[in-house]
Order: sequence, then structure tokens, then C-alpha cells
Amino acid sequence: MTLQLQARLRHGSDFELKVDCELPLHGVTALFGRSGCGKTSLLRIIAGLERVADAQVRFGDQIWQAKKQFVPLHQRRIGLVFQEHSLLPHLSVRDNLLYGYKRTPVALRRLHPPEVTAMLDIDDLLERRIDQLSGGQRQRISLGRALLISPQLLLLDEPMAALDTQTKSEIMPFLARMAAQAGVPIIMVSHAPEEVERLADRIIFMHNGHIQRIETLQQALARPDSPLFADAGAVSVLEGRLGAAGEDGMRPFGPPQARLWVLGPGSDAGQQNVRLRLLAKDVSLSLVEPRQISIQNHLPVTIECIHPPHNYRTLVACRTAEGQLLLAEVTPRAVSQLSLAAGQRIYALIKSVVLLA
Repeated sequence: MTLQLQARLRHGSDFELKVDCELPLHGVTALFGRSGCGKTSLLRIIAGLERVADAQVRFGDQIWQAKKQFVPLHQRRIGLVFQEHSLLPHLSVRDNLLYGYKRTPVALRRLHPPEVTAMLDIDDLLERRIDQLSGGQRQRISLGRALLISPQLLLLDEPMAALDTQTKSEIMPFLARMAAQAGVPIIMVSHAPEEVERLADRIIFMHNGHIQRIETLQQALARPDSPLFADAGAVSVLEGRLGAAGEDGMRPFGPPQARLWVLGPGSDAGQQNVRLRLLAKDVSLSLVEPRQISIQNHLPVTIECIHPPHNYRTLVACRTAEGQLLLAEVTPRAVSQLSLAAGQRIYALIKSVVLLA
């Protein structure tokens, strides 16, 4: 099943949104680009919040908009979460969550309060008033309320933009868990690479009202000129299972042949599927496995390719033993001194403190 979109929208004399694409309806799709590139306008067209004469929107076999036909938002069964929460302040958390659930026909209910509150870890908040919640808690309630209408599609418009850095780091695991467990396709708007890298399965890169390209996350990370790298530099995202913490607080990540050790919080049960985000500049390379060194992670890798130097730095693309892409940023001098070449087996050295589960 796919979402088919055709739209043309002009704002003023200097901006025109013009898109024509087809998206698979599973996992998380990120609309990524600088502010003002048309991400939110496109999301509003999908939702039915923006009625555009020259637009066609088809969700699977449902025609939401075509010529004079237009299905309003409340009939599209879409869950919406914006930057600022839209919770009802006169209702408790429980009643906010049940507001849409009670209005959803029984036959259409696929998600129920116990599983959603457990997923978002909000069982202890149910009797609180909205003004007693932190910003991160309010967004978790907003996510829960959106899920409890059992939507066909969930639309997130920069849901963490209004949160501070600490609160973002707290809510990110809940967003990742929701994306993995809810079974609802998600389209999210973001201009923050770390959010996209943590959550997205595919990315729509937008610029000046146009779609430049649509790629899977791994495709986007595999090219050195990726827009995701514009601010913090090249990044790798490794996926795997995170085990339980030992007495020293370290948690195993990945299979034995590609094992990393992560300094992770809590004493929760292990075997979670997670993503680890690694900056290429935090990865060093060695021809031999070093001894007597404080860096704990010595990952055997094979060099796949060495990109041409850029700004006096060279990006070395490697593959782990399980085939995942790992990028290292080193100097051209290091490449020369180590005689690095494609096909060579080496070790990637990664500090545990830069592995963010």
C-alpha cells in the first residue's frame, strides 16, 4: 500500500511547492530540509488541513483528494502531533487520552489504552492535570492521544522543536519505541539530522518547495555529500540489540563478531533493538588491534572505499563483520602513512562515551 501525492501550491511571488511522489506506507518517513522548504505545507496537504485546488492525495485505495473530491481531516483517520501540544487543560491525562478513543468506532479500534500507556511509560501520570506535566510528558501524552484514535497514518510536525536538549534526549526513546511497536506508518517533519538518523527508515529531501530525492536512511548515509552531514559532519547509524547492563554499567551491543560496549543508563532488561549514532570524526583507524589503551571498542572492519579528500579530511567507508556501514574521518596523511586501501581489514577504534543508545 502506498501514499500517492501530487500537489502544486504557491505562496506569494517567491515560493512554489511542487511535488509528485509515491511513498510506501510502513515505518517512518522523514520530510527533511531547511526551514521554509515546504515540509509543513506538504504535511498539511496530506492531512487535509490545507485544501489546494491543484492537488491529488490517494491513501492506498482511498482517494482523499482529487479534483472536486475532498475528504476532510476527521474522516481521514489521521493522528496529528505538532510542536506545541494541543491537550485539553480542563481534563486529566486519562481523560485526554480517552477523548479520541471513545469517539473511535469499536470496530476500528486497534490500539488500546493499556498498551499505549505502557509503550509511552505514562501509567503514573494518568490522574495528573495537564499543568502538572513537564514539556516532555505533555508531548508523550499528545503522542498517546494521537495513537488512541487508531489512526491509519500518524503525522508529526517537528514534535521536539519546542523542547530543550535534555527533554529531547528523554523523549527520543519513546518516539523510537512508538515507531517500532505501534504498527502505524509515520510521516515526520524535521530539520534536525539527529532526529532523522535516530527514527527514520526513509527520507524525503526537500529544497525550495521541491523534492530533491527520496532515499532509505542507509542510502542517505552512504553518500559523503548527504544533507544530513551539513552541520555535524558525516555520521554512521548502527542497528542492533542492546543487552542488559553489567555491574560496571556497560551494555553489549550487536553480535559477538561485531560487539561494541555502550555506557547505558538504567538496569532494565536487555535485548532491545536500538540505533547507535556515531560521528565519523570520533572513529579512529588502526592496522592492528591495540593493547593497553583506554578505548574499549576495537571493531574489526573492512574498508569498502576511500572518498577523495575534502577540506583536508578523508572519509573512509568501512563495513562491519555483519555488513553495516561505519564511517571514519581521518587526515589524508593518515591514509598515506597507513597505506589504507579498499578491501583492507583493519580496526575501528570508538570511545564508548560517544555511543548514544
